[in-house]
Amino acid sequence: MLSESQLKDIEQSPYKKDFPLLAKNPGITFLDSAATSQRPEAVLAAERDFYETMNANPLRGLYRLSVAATAAIEDARNHIASFIGATDEAGKPQGSQVVFTRNASESLNLVANSLGRSVLRPGDEVVISIMEHHSNIIPWQQVCAATGAKLVYLRLDDDYAITQQEIEEKIGPKAKIVSVTHVSNVLGVENDIPAIAARAHEMGAYMVVDGAQSVPHLKVNVRELNCDLMAFSAHKLGGPMGIGVLWGKSEILDQMPPFLTGGEMIDSVTETGAVWAPVPQKFEAGTQDAAGSYAFDADLTYLEGLGMERIEQRERELACYLCDSLAALDYVDVIGPRDGSRHVGAVAFNVHGIHPHDVSSILDGSGICIRAGHHCAQPLLSYLDVQMGSTCRASVAFYNDKADIDRFINGLDTVWTIFNG
Repeated sequence: MLSESQLKDIEQSPYKKDFPLLAKNPGITFLDSAATSQRPEAVLAAERDFYETMNANPLRGLYRLSVAATAAIEDARNHIASFIGATDEAGKPQGSQVVFTRNASESLNLVANSLGRSVLRPGDEVVISIMEHHSNIIPWQQVCAATGAKLVYLRLDDDYAITQQEIEEKIGPKAKIVSVTHVSNVLGVENDIPAIAARAHEMGAYMVVDGAQSVPHLKVNVRELNCDLMAFSAHKLGGPMGIGVLWGKSEILDQMPPFLTGGEMIDSVTETGAVWAPVPQKFEAGTQDAAGSYAFDADLTYLEGLGMERIEQRERELACYLCDSLAALDYVDVIGPRDGSRHVGAVAFNVHGIHPHDVSSILDGSGICIRAGHHCAQPLLSYLDVQMGSTCRASVAFYNDKADIDRFINGLDTVWTIFNG
């Protein structure tokens, strides 16, 4: 249970005014930030500013506008590297380790198809967890089928955790790649990535992390996680849609072949072959979303101004209140830990006898936005034997407040009354 001071802390949100959609639509209760977050005014203004002041194709021109666009992308790379702790021993950000993609899904596909097809042989193993998003399952299924490697799943215990025993039993000498989500997009639980990475490296395997649900909510440091590659998306952080990031250690990215080919990812081309450009351009075929990168840079400045530690603290308080409020309803089953402090942003649940789609649709009539479905995690829901193969999911961000959650809980009472009188 939250203390009185914690409840007071989340009573109202001082941040909603920074988000135009929320500020202009006070009747909306947005509890679907695990799918995509709202954008602060700073991001919207930055994207417009790019097109109004430096709109040109980056990397391809020597004139002022193109040079400015190129600089905007490189500044964003360095900022992202700093934000996730990708720095050298002197603390200098390693922007060349940041590859821009369209989203976390593309980043994971890049790793699976580039690294996976390069290193996997028949009999090798790729280890993932049962709680993965489809974006971190299907690419490995496809690559394993193509290379003759075997896909191995880390399972959960009764407390929704991957135990050290499970880690040691499943990540063995045949493992070549381990790819695990930092935070589950369904359960909201945080996995012990340093422990998993330590075992992976002990067995000589690469450690890949899906950070889509952790980077928006936690102060992430790739060096502390001890991972080799990490994927995440801007749009879950308040940045634009269509911008993803693949961070990787330089020596690994250098060895990986390109995933997509075409303009700007080459150094030279002849009639019979090509020489690739250095990393990160090697992985960025075609025109990049420079405006999106510029706006993402502005988004990180906004978040850092608030302080990621403060954001993390507030969101944990919100998640605790959300989880406790749901647990108090005798017609609701929370799917995941009962301890709200173990939920990073998201809480999945079901209402007895009512399909999640109906719950979501009725709540929408009152302006309450939650997610309903399988959340691109069907193997997890099958493993947990979730009835109807889908759940409701409410997810919070720092711009939410206690009033949002109270309105949501009242909405659930309405849903229950409609179906049960």
